[in-house]
Amino acid sequence: MKKRFLVVWLVAAVISGLSARAQKEPVGPSEAPVPAEQKELRISKQYGINYLPLIVLEGHKLIEKNAQASGLGEVKVEWLTFGGGSTANDALLSGNVDLISGGVAPALILWDKTKGAAKLLAALDRSPLILNSTNPEVKSIRDFSEKDKIAVPSVKVSIQALTLQIAAAKAFGQEQYDRIDPWTVALPHPDALVALTSGKSEITAHFTNEPFASIEQQDPRVHQVFRSYDVLGGPHTANLVTTSERFYNNNPRLVSVIIKSLNEADAWINANKHEAALLYLSVTNSKEPVELIEKILNNPDITYTTKPLNINYYSDFLYSVGTISSKPEKQEDLFFPKVFE
Repeated sequence: MKKRFLVVWLVAAVISGLSARAQKEPVGPSEAPVPAEQKELRISKQYGINYLPLIVLEGHKLIEKNAQASGLGEVKVEWLTFGGGSTANDALLSGNVDLISGGVAPALILWDKTKGAAKLLAALDRSPLILNSTNPEVKSIRDFSEKDKIAVPSVKVSIQALTLQIAAAKAFGQEQYDRIDPWTVALPHPDALVALTSGKSEITAHFTNEPFASIEQQDPRVHQVFRSYDVLGGPHTANLVTTSERFYNNNPRLVSVIIKSLNEADAWINANKHEAALLYLSVTNSKEPVELIEKILNNPDITYTTKPLNINYYSDFLYSVGTISSKPEKQEDLFFPKVFE
């Protein structure tokens, strides 16, 4: 009798304990606690006014401000600067940064290499890439020869290198799309500017962005050969922000803060061109006249927006020459969805 009573008492105790625990703990997945999001964020940018939205994020601490306002608390942001897309891609793959920025070509190659585990988070700008030269014989891409050395941020991988391939394919035929590649040299834009204008380097051309293009053209020996808008037939997104699927999925609120901050930065730039020019010079420690930067910002061919434009022109070409193995049907396939919400 005592034994039976003990068993009944034990069963009742277990049921009671489970019931009490069920009242305290969530039962289904929908009631699971939200995991803590990152409190430290590492973002890379590159050289040039294309990255002005990121410079505004850094200078105005917009991510930190909007993270606090959204209830995420204090978020520490570390900014890094890389000279080219290859370095940025390697940094994201190795986990040394959370978000990278760069041209369309490296972003597409990374998307393909990771089978979509790395995707685009947002566009940064629509702006032309500009090919300058000190060789008076070079009037078009057909005039380059082994006597020339063309500086690009990354050989074969950068958006500048890819645009050269598209221009070569148009000029010489698709089978000769890489005809210019042997004459390209990898140099960060500031170093390429010095090399081109010094007169003491093998560099005879520089495919670049602003403000480097305008600074170079102040030298009477430098002339413009063409712009990427001429090659593609109109405006296009030039630079973007890329992140990993893991970061995107693990930090949904922080991702929303980042996109909100980018949109806020774009609106501020469009409304405050002079102040944006001053901020660019301050954050980058650049010595250009503020009038030059403000003139560039007032160029109607340069706009800042998180929404992409004509990225498929690049992805279709990369697929056609075998550089990437997958072809996105539309540019939205390359992006995490939040930027389109």
